[in-house]
Amino acid sequence: MRSLIRLTSFVDALTDRISGLISLIVVLTIIAGFLNAALRYLGQLLQQTLISNQLIQSQWYLFSLLFLIGFPYLLKHNVNVRVDFFYSRWGPRQRALVDFLGTLFFLLPFSALAIYVSINPVLISWGRLPDGSWGPWEVSGDPGGLPLAPLKTLIIVGFFGLFVQGLAQLVKYGAVLAGVHELESAVMVVEDEQAVAQELAAELREEIEHHRREQEA
Repeated sequence: MRSLIRLTSFVDALTDRISGLISLIVVLTIIAGFLNAALRYLGQLLQQTLISNQLIQSQWYLFSLLFLIGFPYLLKHNVNVRVDFFYSRWGPRQRALVDFLGTLFFLLPFSALAIYVSINPVLISWGRLPDGSWGPWEVSGDPGGLPLAPLKTLIIVGFFGLFVQGLAQLVKYGAVLAGVHELESAVMVVEDEQAVAQELAAELREEIEHHRREQEA
């Protein structure tokens, strides 16, 4: 078990390194969006076409890249959106059990299925023909558009990263259930305390606001 935990530490470190790339992609996406808007209005003012399909498509290219490579990072840091009524009030072992079962029976099979069903469309996008030969890769139908094959390949890359990080999370959840990975349990407790503190702070702000309104009335 401890050897597996050391292996998950390597996966976690690799996932955390992606965070730097995600930050860069966010900045580039903002720049692309700003240029798209600025050149569009400037072109209307000058009555010229200053914007191109390449610049427009680069924005959603970066936006897609942001989400696809961000999957493992979100999973590792447990910042994915949750809709629940009980999870936040449970202890570390109960949450670890739910996460373990959810990862084993839903996350990993779904990621594997997504990779499997994407392989053939990605190969076709790269130019694979029915007879096994290769032709030109898929390019956007818009004039001067960007190639689509690299973007579709990121679907496989993204879900593969999610699958690997899911395996790492599965080991950590199992370690918590086995009472081996005390550090992970401690992290869960801290997260729970932070959530409780946030709830108390929100209630306190509501009470202060209510008291202020009563005084004004």
